[in-house]
Amino acid sequence: MNILLTNDDGYKASGINQLFKTLCTEHKVFLIAPGENCSGMSAAISLRKEIKVEEISGNIFSVSGTPADCSYLGLLSVIPEPIDMIVSGINLGANLGEDIFYSGTVGAAIAGRRLNYVPVAFSVAAYNPKNLTYIAEQSLIITNQVSKLPSDQNLLVNVNFPDLPSSKIKGVRITSLGKRGVPDTPDLIRREDSAKFYSFGPSGALLPDQVGTDIQAIEQSYISISILDYNLGANEVRWDLYREVFNCE
Repeated sequence: MNILLTNDDGYKASGINQLFKTLCTEHKVFLIAPGENCSGMSAAISLRKEIKVEEISGNIFSVSGTPADCSYLGLLSVIPEPIDMIVSGINLGANLGEDIFYSGTVGAAIAGRRLNYVPVAFSVAAYNPKNLTYIAEQSLIITNQVSKLPSDQNLLVNVNFPDLPSSKIKGVRITSLGKRGVPDTPDLIRREDSAKFYSFGPSGALLPDQVGTDIQAIEQSYISISILDYNLGANEVRWDLYREVFNCE
């Protein structure tokens, strides 16, 4: 396959570089990723802004924009060959539960929903992982497995790894998304005249005792695979209810 590999940590990040090396053993891979860390940008694009694209070396590009910019630029302009699949990651830090709404890793993969194969996003539950080689090897296996899924332009596969060696991984689970509590209060960093400067922290503590979720899988030393459905239409089964509520046809 021709794979577009991207992330939100930046093209220099250890996760994407290890995955690039591993995917290249079986596929033709084009790495196009932000020049700097762009975590938390979801699927934002740099609308009507100038974006710099720099070729770092063969098939490796740095982009001054967002993770989603990288995907669309790769698909529509920068990469001369047709892309079969978008792979995003390996993100340094988990993307569990409601994190997916903010995740630049997942946001970058969304652009691949119209391709031949379902896109996949990889994350590891550590900011300085010790087992990247093993995780990249497993990511290659899962990427090949994802390519066997039936073509569906609504799906995205979100994978999270515990940062453990192979001997301590108990297996793989298909999971639902876990839930978080109330987001943490933004930190007030400093004051300057009439202005206040804030910083956002985590999106909320993971709620305990969740069964069958990606959160539980990671806590129990399993690899979590969540299948996300981006069908943006409301469930047609309930359209009669919606028509009644909004008094329309």
